[in-house]
Amino acid sequence: MDWNSRRLTAVIENALVEDRATRDATSYACIDPGQRASATILAKQDCILAGIGCIARILDVYAVLDGAVTSHYEVTTHPEIFDGVRLHKGQSVAVVRHNARVLLSCERVILNFLQRMSGIATLTRKFVDEVSGTRARILDTRKTAPGLRAIDKYAVRCGGGQNHRLDLSDGILLKNNHIVLAGGIVPALERAHRNRRGEQPIEVEVRSLDELEQALTHGAEAVLLDNMSPEEVKRAVERCAQVQLAKPDERIPVECSGGIRLENVRAYAETGVDFISVGLLTHSTHAADMSMRVLPA
Repeated sequence: MDWNSRRLTAVIENALVEDRATRDATSYACIDPGQRASATILAKQDCILAGIGCIARILDVYAVLDGAVTSHYEVTTHPEIFDGVRLHKGQSVAVVRHNARVLLSCERVILNFLQRMSGIATLTRKFVDEVSGTRARILDTRKTAPGLRAIDKYAVRCGGGQNHRLDLSDGILLKNNHIVLAGGIVPALERAHRNRRGEQPIEVEVRSLDELEQALTHGAEAVLLDNMSPEEVKRAVERCAQVQLAKPDERIPVECSGGIRLENVRAYAETGVDFISVGLLTHSTHAADMSMRVLPA
């Protein structure tokens, strides 16, 4: 994760500006400008860590925004603490030594990033563990918080999941609305094959076994099974395995989505499906519980 990238720098800057972090009235009123402090970030629940690199970057961006802050800071972590590691309740994530005012002014922004990302990573790991031993891989979707897709999808990777399309340019996925506007699966596929850029694979969303047959017959290179039961998915996987491709060892990738929860994801995984996309990883996750304890240094 490149926290120094322009995109992430802009995200962090927006978060600090939104909180008016350089205009912290409370810290200005009661904290000596030269006071140093030590802040310990603690996990208040078992969780999967994601986003630890944000701490130093937030402090750097704050310094640029503030203009006058030049004091040195240190971010100390244990060698065994890194993104993707499992934290236990009460475990220290990091210790930050810095100007006291700065720590207090950046506290909420730091925790917001860490808590959201670790929450996503924690939920993702639960899904990944649930399908362990099957061929299924857990995918995210584009159902991310506006402006935060890069960190949301990175958090999914920290939890052991895989990223689907990063954006609309990242592959062709013919969904129901595309199919309706194009006049059906067949004309939609014909146009996609004719107009695609380069070698982008063409994936088609289907909602029944009849639609699956149309897609396979007219050149679908991957299929997304939408809101099908595990029994229907199993039949679809078996049908896709019968499709003869140019190379003997190739097969049509099969993805399923829609209504998939921790309680039923194993049943879907045992159908032999390749990918299971889960929107709630990013659109309905609960933030991990963390806190920052600040003491005089």
